[in-house]
Amino acid sequence: MKVALVHDWLTGMRGGEHVLEVLCELFPEAPVHTLLWIRGTVSPAIESRRIVTSALQWMPGSARHYRRYLPIFPLFIRSFDLSPYDLVISTSHCAAKGVRVGDHALHISYLHAPMRYVWDKYFDYFTGEDRPTRGPNPIIDVTLNLLRKWDYRTSGRVDHYLANSINIARKIEAFYGREAEVIYPPVDCRRFRVGEGTGEYYLYVGAFVPYKRVELAVEACRMLGRPLVVVGGGPQAKDIREVAKGAPWIRFLGWQQHEDLAIHYSRCLALLFPADEDFGIVPLEAMASGRPVVAYGRGGALETVAAGEEIIELKDPVRVAGGVLFPEQSVESLMDGIRLLESESFDPLLLRRRAEEFDREIFKEKLRGVIERKWESRHPGRGR
Repeated sequence: MKVALVHDWLTGMRGGEHVLEVLCELFPEAPVHTLLWIRGTVSPAIESRRIVTSALQWMPGSARHYRRYLPIFPLFIRSFDLSPYDLVISTSHCAAKGVRVGDHALHISYLHAPMRYVWDKYFDYFTGEDRPTRGPNPIIDVTLNLLRKWDYRTSGRVDHYLANSINIARKIEAFYGREAEVIYPPVDCRRFRVGEGTGEYYLYVGAFVPYKRVELAVEACRMLGRPLVVVGGGPQAKDIREVAKGAPWIRFLGWQQHEDLAIHYSRCLALLFPADEDFGIVPLEAMASGRPVVAYGRGGALETVAAGEEIIELKDPVRVAGGVLFPEQSVESLMDGIRLLESESFDPLLLRRRAEEFDREIFKEKLRGVIERKWESRHPGRGR
């Protein structure tokens, strides 16, 4: 059996790349096909594989501004010749799931989200100098419509969808009319240890892009006078630092190595998570360190921080298994969430056990089981 892996791009180790890393372990001989690879940005487990890139690799400015080439991503992804492969596994939030495979091949796609840029998060990703002007723009409207049609049309090329959350499974059904099996993405709990004491500061971890709403965390801690450590970076860095002006209790550390980040998790009071994420690994990393989370009560946080508790209508901050959910993406609502957290107590070991339900080894075995089951269904008797 010949296996190929397909991934949108390799520009950093985020949740999607950790899924790809597990696939590389399951299929050590499989090449990785990707639109763009910036060497040194992903783990050795991935970079040690044969990596096949598209023409985007050689386009002017692609290393920094690859999203500018979004309108021709379909041309790049269809350039891969996967006809020799029996099994193709794509991990995608953009174009990878649209890859063309041989008629005989089984295509399983692990979807982090339907193509975010054309369905519900276009202006959340195109920021700074990459960002087009808001408001009516016939060229943008036509381009997005064409990409949306391509994304829907190519959704039929996938034999079986895996979704990273119930939230995404619902989007796959709404946008593609397809069912998806949910397998939550992995958290390597071995990397984290339960912190001692109550912690020293609040923590934010993530990119500085609009939909992450990092400015809410910074402004809330500035107004409350609470110490905050901010880990991350991105195109909004200058604006975010301006929000913290005059508040020396807010520190910006930039991106951190895994070992240093684990230390910050173990030392924090709680993680602040103001984004509406499709899933979100960061809250589980904090919980694996025995720390609660103050999260916006939508998206993946309902499946991680809330531990699947039924939240019908959130009007005020509420305590849940993994911390506190706040109802609105506003500074005031987040401040109320912080105040509620400070009036509650959380058992670090219970938080850790909740995170362990998403552990990397559990994910690996579930993923292996689904792939073997789908392969056997397609090719009875051909073995694993």
